[in-house]
Amino acid sequence: MTELDLDVRWYEGTRSRPGRTGPPIQVHRAAPNTIVLRQNITDNFEAPFLYLLFGDERAFLLDTGATADPTRFPLRATVDTLIDRWLHEHPHDGYELVVAHSHAHGDHIAADGQFTGRHRTRLVGHSAEHVAAFFGIHDWPHGTARFDLGGRILELIPVPGHHPSAIAVYDEDTGILLTGDTVYPGRLYVQDFPAFQHSLRTLCDFAAGHPVAAVLGAHIEMPARPFRDFPLGSTWHPDEAPLPLAAGTLQAIRDATLLNDRPGAQRHANFIIWNGPCRRESAAQSVRLLLSRALGRGLGR
Repeated sequence: MTELDLDVRWYEGTRSRPGRTGPPIQVHRAAPNTIVLRQNITDNFEAPFLYLLFGDERAFLLDTGATADPTRFPLRATVDTLIDRWLHEHPHDGYELVVAHSHAHGDHIAADGQFTGRHRTRLVGHSAEHVAAFFGIHDWPHGTARFDLGGRILELIPVPGHHPSAIAVYDEDTGILLTGDTVYPGRLYVQDFPAFQHSLRTLCDFAAGHPVAAVLGAHIEMPARPFRDFPLGSTWHPDEAPLPLAAGTLQAIRDATLLNDRPGAQRHANFIIWNGPCRRESAAQSVRLLLSRALGRGLGR
């Protein structure tokens, strides 16, 4: 199994958006064939993580971020540069790019248009039907599908609950399990609770039968201090929790859904389940954000 470097200090942003800190996309090479990209939090508070995986015959990009404008968010240019570097060291005629999505929310598909017309590029559709058809998942949301990048096999796992078309992606080469917005250190927004419970059971069963080196989601919304979170909408994340979660976190989330299925926000050490609209918690988040920004202006941050 390929060794991973996931010890990263991500740009923390600024409290009151006086200017960008760092480049629009932070690029981290977690392994020679595995790139983690993060959109700058001062460009968009979602600051999603994207993943670029290289195989012998094609590359696989999971998600396209929260901003369409290539001048603000030059995803296509960044990916092209990374692929060119890869091909310089691993020449291959007809090398492809597959652009897929952890799910179809706007902060994961916004830059799809940057890849329109790109040579030898396949862009996966956003609906569950499109995802199932492209990867060959015949009994959605049951079962899995294997996708070959050329000497590197990915396994695609339907995980609806946060979104009907949500998938997780397991990489046999590194042992990483990419979980999008289904599992990450932050607020897990659940639209369909029974489907979410089923998806967590699916992930737990999968992890029990496969070596999972790390669970990597699409956001960080919590600091290293347990049970806390950054205000919703904040562009300042000092002392973030690490992106990687242990495989055991999957079971912890599943257990939490079995113990409490009532609507509302359920706070745990390294994740928070938002079951339903959570209007009271949303209102509290808005107040926290305003206070944080007011304090930031007072400090000149």
